[in-house]
Amino acid sequence: MSISSDTPSIRRATPEDAVVMAELGGATFTETFGHLYPPEDLQEFLTRSHTPQSWARTLGDPNRGVFVVEHPSGRKIGFIVVGACKLPVENLEAQSGEIQQLYVLAEFHNLRLGRRLMDLGLEWLASQGRAPLYIGVWSENYGAQRFYERYGFSKVGEYGFPVGKTVDREFILKR
Repeated sequence: MSISSDTPSIRRATPEDAVVMAELGGATFTETFGHLYPPEDLQEFLTRSHTPQSWARTLGDPNRGVFVVEHPSGRKIGFIVVGACKLPVENLEAQSGEIQQLYVLAEFHNLRLGRRLMDLGLEWLASQGRAPLYIGVWSENYGAQRFYERYGFSKVGEYGFPVGKTVDREFILKR
């Protein structure tokens, strides 16, 4: 099966992508969850988590895999971040891995990019000897929960995820 020239491509992101990843990370988080928060909470979170500096640290970390989807136009439209598990898991296994972020801009949701990113992220984690695997997902993001269940993840815990002064109820899923 060949991939046509109008199919988005996926590549490993590099430190040179820090600015565009900050923009894409902020845009996808806001698009997906921005309506849930007071503007000041959302802004505080974006200022802390989606800056070129924070993304430069993520992209420079050799223990993380960051992959970005590029539209044929050159526009960056989705990404996945995987690495060692950083979730608050009791008795966390030393080699555990985590799907830390997986986002695709809404206008591109029907291109199966989430599946392509997930497969690539799982492959990278396996190549690093990471197991078992975890992911944190918002307790009311039912679509994402179904997506991860198809990959063999199931709920093993909960934690609070701060966005400014708001604290979301998150599920911890394990595979």
